Amino acid sequence: MDAPRDLGTKIAAARPSLLIADEACLDKFDPGPATVLIGARDKDGANADAPRIDDLIVRHRGQRPRRQGLPPALTQAIKFTGGSSGKPKGVLQPYRAWIAGASSMIHAFGFGPADRYLVAAPLTHGTSCYVTPILAAGGRLVFMEGKTTPGKVLDAFQEQGITTSFLPPTLIYMMMPAMEQEPRRFERLRLLIYGAAIMPAEKIRQARALFGPVIATNYGLTEAPQIITALTPEEAMDESTIASVGRASFMTRVGVVDAAGALLSAGEQGEIVVSGDLLMSGYLDNPEQTAEAMLDGRLHTGDVGYLDERGFLFLKDRLKDVIISGGFNVYPSDVEAALVAHPAIHECVVFGRPDEKWGEAVQVAIELRDGADASAEDIIAFAKQQVGSVQAPKQVHFMDSLPRSAVGKVQRREVRAMIERVAGK
Repeated sequence: MDAPRDLGTKIAAARPSLLIADEACLDKFDPGPATVLIGARDKDGANADAPRIDDLIVRHRGQRPRRQGLPPALTQAIKFTGGSSGKPKGVLQPYRAWIAGASSMIHAFGFGPADRYLVAAPLTHGTSCYVTPILAAGGRLVFMEGKTTPGKVLDAFQEQGITTSFLPPTLIYMMMPAMEQEPRRFERLRLLIYGAAIMPAEKIRQARALFGPVIATNYGLTEAPQIITALTPEEAMDESTIASVGRASFMTRVGVVDAAGALLSAGEQGEIVVSGDLLMSGYLDNPEQTAEAMLDGRLHTGDVGYLDERGFLFLKDRLKDVIISGGFNVYPSDVEAALVAHPAIHECVVFGRPDEKWGEAVQVAIELRDGADASAEDIIAFAKQQVGSVQAPKQVHFMDSLPRSAVGKVQRREVRAMIERVAGK
């Protein structure tokens, strides 16, 4: 999903010694000094001499891996998330976080040998968090060929005996009309877990009416992978918790604090904080932002919500300006940095607005250069070239002058409020 520019930034930051890529993707990045290992071979086979995964599998078939005795605090993965400066932050995820996450998922959702997990959403996002717990519990992964479509997902549910899948709400919304037109029964499906964006209660009810009592959810961040909290299908049947993202997962503690960092009581709204083995070690080469996020052993999520008296967490808003569109995180500063390269744009501000299909739709307000002209279609096409279709704005608003603070900084929230007043919402 990354544009070449973003891939280049991440490779430069992580400094890998080995890169694994399908041959069709080799033109999307510069490996630098890293060794490149080919995954899927392109039809043309232009890199016939390059080392391939298939060759290594054949060479080492029948051998047992050597156990290394890796310590839990050692970094298992570096996952990138956007920063306020527009530069991605490398999140250091240790082995202990992945062990805690896998254990928590098995505990929350009861994964076992009978589970068949459909890998339908991109593995680069929340879907990957389920791979380890499913395999650890003895279950199977079922991969889809080609592009994911609502019809193909429904076919897989029916024909492959799928028990579990993780999907962004947008894909579930797209599957619902197909289910209404052609109702199906999924004998083995027990968990349809949505995540990466909030799903309105009415949508949950509609999905439950079509798919059965299988709708579940969880809440997580790159800094605390995937399962800070979990809501089971049984808990989602209760109208008092249908809009919740569940209770704290196994071995994880969740709290809500005020601006001074003091824990708040049930029902009081504030910033969500998390503690436990699920947390990251910090940000790659960024001790300042690590210190800002990790205070007194707790991760400050930047999300706003409250806990009820039973410990169920309800998300209300975000302190950060991250837009969650179609289940993907879109960072306004990344899109703004790309858009200002357009010759007609003087300055712009990107923000999200509620959208029935996407959860949040990316929109942009633009102040053009004096004497310049550009259409909304031109701006959107340019953005798609720069950052891809997911991050590109769905709507463009042209303004004579963007609202600014006393020091000249464009005020994102004021722009959004102005657009909403014009729209009458």
